[in-house]
Parts: sequence; structure tokens; C-alpha cells
Amino acid sequence: MSENTGDQVVDINENHGVGIGVGTNIGKIDNFKSAHTINEFHQQDLAEAAKDIQEILEKLDETYQSDTTAGRMKIATEVITQIDNNPTKAQRIFNAIKAGGVAAVEQLLNHPASSFIIGALEDWQKNK
Repeated sequence: MSENTGDQVVDINENHGVGIGVGTNIGKIDNFKSAHTINEFHQQDLAEAAKDIQEILEKLDETYQSDTTAGRMKIATEVITQIDNNPTKAQRIFNAIKAGGVAAVEQLLNHPASSFIIGALEDWQKNK
């Protein structure tokens, strides 16, 4: 295992002791930056997908009751219908779910119908 300690690279090997040399560890740093950047994109995609869904939910709250099971089911059905009817939004949400999972979107939603929507999104993802 190598640890980058500034200008020195310290090799720590359980079987062979410690070796010290001068060098850089650019590959690992670049890989970390790339992974961090990719993770930021996934987080942004997930946040945008949840925001899209949350906006639909807020509009539907004006039409449907969310204090009953039947109302929450109607809301979930309408959310999926509206997503399906907007190919750009559908693709963005599908990509976010594919990258981060339905559970990650679930954590970002704040609505009584969220559990129904998550179930619908899981089904939607399996059938797409």
C-alpha cells in the first residue's frame, strides 16, 4: 500500500517492512478527482430528478387529496403519467434512477405519496 506524504511516497507492506522514496502519486489523485466529479454529477442528476418530481407533486396537491391511501395512489399514478408524457423529463429521471437508484431519489422526496411514487418508479424502471 502506498501513502502520499507530500514529496515522499511511503510504501507500507505488511510482509516486507517500509520503503521510502521520492515520487508523486498523480494517478490516484486524478482518479479520485474523476470519481468525485462523476459522483457530483450523479448527485446533481438525482437532485434534479427529485426536484422535477417534487414540482409535479406540488401541482397535484391542488387537485388530489394526499391524506388518504386512494388519494396518494392517484397522485402516484398521475406523477408517472406526467413523467411518461414528457420524454425529456422521463429520460432525465430514468438516468438519475439508473445512476443512483430509486432509494436515492426516495431520500430526496418529501410528500405523503412518496412511498407510492417510489413503488411506481421501481416498476417503471423494471419495465423501461
